[in-house]
Amino acid sequence: MTFRLRAAILTACLAFSGAAGAQQANPLDVIPDKMPFNIPYGAPISLARAQAAIAAAAAEAEKHGWALNVAVVDSGANLVAFGRMDGAQLGSIAVSEHKARTSVKFRRPTKAFEEAIQKGDTRTVTIDDVIGSRGGIPLVEDGKLIGAIGCSGGAGSQDEVACTAGAATINK
Repeated sequence: MTFRLRAAILTACLAFSGAAGAQQANPLDVIPDKMPFNIPYGAPISLARAQAAIAAAAAEAEKHGWALNVAVVDSGANLVAFGRMDGAQLGSIAVSEHKARTSVKFRRPTKAFEEAIQKGDTRTVTIDDVIGSRGGIPLVEDGKLIGAIGCSGGAGSQDEVACTAGAATINK
C-alpha cells in the first residue's frame, strides 16, 4: 500500500511539474492581419477647433469641480493650444502636453499604454515618448488624425473623462 501511495504521489508531482514547466505562448508573437491603430495622418487641427476642444474638456472638468490642464497638439505633435484651469497643479502642465503628443505620435489613446503596462508588458516603458497614463485621446476627422488632446491634473480616470468630452467636439 505504501509503495502504491508513493508511486501515485510521484506520478502526480511529475505531471504537475511537467504542466508548470510547459512554456506559455507569448502574446507578442501573434501577427495581426491588419496594422493596429493605422489611422492616416491628416492636415493639422486649426486653432479655433483646438480651442473648442479645450473649452469642452474644461467645461466637463468644471462640472465636476476638477482643476485640469488641457493641451491640444496637431497631427505633427506640435502644441496648438493650451488651457490651465484656475488652481490646476503646475506639474501637470507638461504631462497634459506629453499625453497629447504620445496619443498623436502613436495614433492611439494613452490608455492603451497604461493597460499594456498593467498587464506586465514591460517593453512599453522602453519606447521613447510614451506616457503610460490615460488622458490622451486622438482627434480624428473624416478618418484622418488631425491632432490629439491631453488632460492632466486629476486622477487618470478624471483626465480621461474630460478629454473624452473635448475629443467629442472632433470625433463624431
